[in-house]
Amino acid sequence: MNPSLSTVPNSLLPTVLNALEDIKAKNIEVLDVRALTSLFDTLVIASADSTRQTRALAHHVADEVRNAGKKVLSMEGLQSGEWILVDLGSIIVHLMQPMIRDYYDLSSLWKGPLRPASLIAQDLAP
Repeated sequence: MNPSLSTVPNSLLPTVLNALEDIKAKNIEVLDVRALTSLFDTLVIASADSTRQTRALAHHVADEVRNAGKKVLSMEGLQSGEWILVDLGSIIVHLMQPMIRDYYDLSSLWKGPLRPASLIAQDLAP
């Protein structure tokens, strides 16, 4: 596991990462977004080679999370399989085919020069 992940306070993260590795997800990224949003703590973004693999990854992550005694809040995108979102509450998992991942570039969006809404509000205050 990436040493920088030790700063992400989520006991479910190893379960998610192991599930992704089991089904051979590619280019797995973990982003700590606590400073950017209060909706969730961690984004996990991974690539898959086919719609069949994205669906398999989503179902395997969900199964492993349930086996760990945790809840899967929702899964979106299973029908098309090009981009599937698995909502685990404090962790959001994005499973994408490479072309979709390159196009939307979520990694840059969340790592980029974003600032927490509270700091933006302070800048806008009179």
